[in-house]
Amino acid sequence: MKTWSSAAFPLAVLTVLAGLTFWLVRATAFPDERNDGKDRHDPDYIISGMEIRKLTRDGELQYILKATEARHFPDDDATEIALPHLTYLNPKKPTMYLSAQRAHVSADGETVQLNDDVRVKRDPTPTRAALFGTMPDLTVQTEEETAYTASPVTFTQGASWLKGVGMHLDNKTQTYILESQATGQFESRKAKAKP
Repeated sequence: MKTWSSAAFPLAVLTVLAGLTFWLVRATAFPDERNDGKDRHDPDYIISGMEIRKLTRDGELQYILKATEARHFPDDDATEIALPHLTYLNPKKPTMYLSAQRAHVSADGETVQLNDDVRVKRDPTPTRAALFGTMPDLTVQTEEETAYTASPVTFTQGASWLKGVGMHLDNKTQTYILESQATGQFESRKAKAKP
């Protein structure tokens, strides 16, 4: 007659082997694939003829962002827009317009990366002609009303022009700073037209 002690050892070994087999299957299994689509970079909605109006805390219109099409992507909560046109409005300053072929808007909506044929225009004032700028790309911080690029830029204002590489723009202070390789020609405000 066999005792339980002689049968316990093989049962313990089998139990340990079964546990190790279960652990090995779990440790080497591939993670389950998600089928909810959140890992894909596909738009969850598309808007044609988009227009966004942003108000200041005082209820005044700060800027208008228009585009022919906007595509929102849920995986990174970003938005890609086609033919963006951003207009800053301030009754005390000349209106500024920014446009491009395409743009990428961050999830919080505060950073707009304009790309391809970026154009800047600031309306004329009683003492200054309209200002026009061109560059291949421009990153705009919408709330701060600032923008920057590391690319070549060209500005014209009347008969004056300025070129350089890299720029910081501040719409609130109406300043434009070129970082390097700045060259230009400026027409004197006192210059008289030739007869």
